Amino acid sequence: MMAWGDEHDWKKYPELTNAEIEEYGFDSLHEQITQDFLAVVVKVHDGDTVTLRCDFRDFDFPLRLASIDAPELCTGVRGGDARDYLSGLLLNEEVCVRIDRFNRVEKWGRLLGEIEVGGILVSEEMVNAGHATPFNIRREGELEDFDSMSVKGKWF
Repeated sequence: MMAWGDEHDWKKYPELTNAEIEEYGFDSLHEQITQDFLAVVVKVHDGDTVTLRCDFRDFDFPLRLASIDAPELCTGVRGGDARDYLSGLLLNEEVCVRIDRFNRVEKWGRLLGEIEVGGILVSEEMVNAGHATPFNIRREGELEDFDSMSVKGKWF
């Protein structure tokens, strides 16, 4: 019989969603990130995604900035400018990663979080510099609040 952890592609999706943690517990090949931590940014993919290295994992992993949306690289100059600006802020820097434990993994399996470096909240800096826009509605990894849901005015 194959265990759940044997089926999961840990390299492609290192983070378990909150629903997976609830269903399977912390049966993971590595520590799941549920709180703030320090890391070094080892790669900048675009204007809102980086690769991190930290001391409690033996592999590098991606993080998507939770509160902004930057142009994709395929959109031309703006995408490259956003990546280059973020790279100038973060590449090879030790950063503090802030995790919202209720919204910690996005739909593609990447960790979501905010990055702070030198007292600067990077997502705010990217927006202020014109390289990103706020993504206020982003709650992809959020667990449903069934207590507050209603159907045709009736709570269930």
